[in-house]
Amino acid sequence: MLVLSRRVGERIWIGDQISITVVRLTNGGVRLGIDAPPELPVVREELKLRMDAERMNFQEIEKELRETNQGDTNADSV
Repeated sequence: MLVLSRRVGERIWIGDQISITVVRLTNGGVRLGIDAPPELPVVREELKLRMDAERMNFQEIEKELRETNQGDTNADSV
């Protein structure tokens, strides 16, 4: 992990297309502005964790449905 110090108004560039600007500092946090291509999702960590959990649940449900459907197909062929 790269750790940098920046002041309000200063930027960090990631490659040629992504810039992060320190917009405001408060007692408990920092406000960042992120410029990135529209096809690149920029998501807060808590939302990503929720989306990952929902994706895992969806994949588990899909797997159970496939297994159930395969069982039904095997029963029909007997």
